[in-house]
Parts: sequence; structure tokens; C-alpha cells
Amino acid sequence: MRLQEKLEAKEFVVLAEMEPPKGVDISAAVSSAMSVKNAVDAFVVPEMSNAVMRMSSLGGAMVLANKGLETVIQVCCRDRNRLALQGDLLAAHALGIKNVMAVAGEDISFGDHHKARAVNDIDLLELLGAIKTLMSGKDMAGIELKGAPDFFVGSTVNPSTSALELEIQELDRKIAAGARFFITPPIFDIAVLEKFQKRLEGRQVFIIPTVLLLKSVGMARYLQRHFEQVHLPEEFITRIQKAPERVRECVQIAGELVAALKARGASGVHLATIGWEDKLPAILATAGI
Repeated sequence: MRLQEKLEAKEFVVLAEMEPPKGVDISAAVSSAMSVKNAVDAFVVPEMSNAVMRMSSLGGAMVLANKGLETVIQVCCRDRNRLALQGDLLAAHALGIKNVMAVAGEDISFGDHHKARAVNDIDLLELLGAIKTLMSGKDMAGIELKGAPDFFVGSTVNPSTSALELEIQELDRKIAAGARFFITPPIFDIAVLEKFQKRLEGRQVFIIPTVLLLKSVGMARYLQRHFEQVHLPEEFITRIQKAPERVRECVQIAGELVAALKARGASGVHLATIGWEDKLPAILATAGI
């Protein structure tokens, strides 16, 4: 069953983020993905996250798709103009990729190419509109296409923001532009997600929270101090500090969060392990998946 079909059937879905390599050796990514292929519904392939140069999302997704795995590509406003974005979308569909996620992209200053210039020819809502237009059979210039793509379209939403009303208004604009599923920043406090979902009653969308694998106490503290959109309870940090095997405790916490989200009726979960993809089997086993 494909990702869209499973979500529409109200079955819990598991997405796993799989970073493409910085280079052409794809063996580690393929090995990690294949190790959880029976538990993960689709692999989200980021488009140069944090503006760090890597293999493109489309390229990384095709590597996994060629192994029989379902993928979600990211299309990013930061790096390409409207010509290139439309061209990549048409190529993706022709290559069999049906799930796309529109993202703005992190600021180029976070990356490793300091002479690079951000493009941002169109913004996120315009990008979603472009995908919708392509699916209607025309390009952004109004010219008829020879065959229209059919995508399951996603984007991002932040349930933890202090400006919740503005976020919901932005969400409604994204829905109107064609987005059906939304991936959140890392969620550690499930009550925050539940409060947000109550505000969305009547909207036919799928909210998929991110479960981020913590790697250390230092990483947890950094998230607490520098990312206001991440509500990280102190109890998790205390658990990691006191654990005799801290990595195992981090895996345990991630698995518990996945299990709790499933038990409380979430549409699914997006697992982000940022370089520790080899821990995916243990997280899923802990979650009972």
C-alpha cells in the first residue's frame, strides 16, 4: 500500500529521513534503508538540509526507488529558480516518484559553501501553487503540458510556535495551494501536538510529527536553548544524564515517543536520526513496529 493510500485509510505511517551522501558512495544510505524496509512506509530524502552540499534529493530518492523503496523528495525554494523546479518535478514524476514535499530551505549562511547565493525565485506558497498548476496540465507560464504529473503533496507546519493563529492561517493557505500532508519540527511534548490538532478539526490533512533521535545531553541542551519551536521536557535530559548507556537511552526515548504518538492516534511519524540511520531498527523495535 502506497503512502497516500495508507494515510487515507487512517493507518499509522512511518517515514524515515535518509540523507543523501556528500559524494557518490550510496552504500551506507542503501544499507540503512534496506534494514528497515519492512517497517518504513517511505523515506524522506532532504534537499541539502542546512544548506550543506550533498547529492540532490531527486538523485538520492532515485537510488532508493531503484531498490524498490517508496520515497518522498523535497523541492526547495532556496536553490533553484522556477524553471529548474518545474523541470525537476516533471522528471521526478516521469521516474516514478509520486510524493513531493515543498520546503523553503534553511538560510544559506548555515551551510558549507559561503560564496553560494540563495535563489528564492519563488516562495513556499508559490512553489505549492506551481505544483498544483503542473498537476492541472500547465506550467507556470500557462503553457499546456504533454502529460500532467500527479503528486501527493506535502509541506511543513510548526505546532509549537508562539504565533499559533498565524501558523494556522499559513497552514490554510498551504492547504488551498494543494498540500495534503505536513511534517512538523521535532516533537518531544505530545500535549503540544494534541492541542494543535484540536484546532484543526474539519481540515482534511495529515499531520506527521517528527521524532528526532537525541545524541547526547549537549545536543538536547542546545535544542532547548536555541530552538524555541522545540519543547523538550527536562525529564528527557535527566534520563540521558543518569543512564549507564546514554546512546541506548536516547534510542529508548525515541522509540517511546513513536509508540506514544501511535497510541494517541497520530497519522504517523517522521523519524530523523541525522547521521545515525543505523539506529532506526532499534528505535522501531522499541516502538513495537
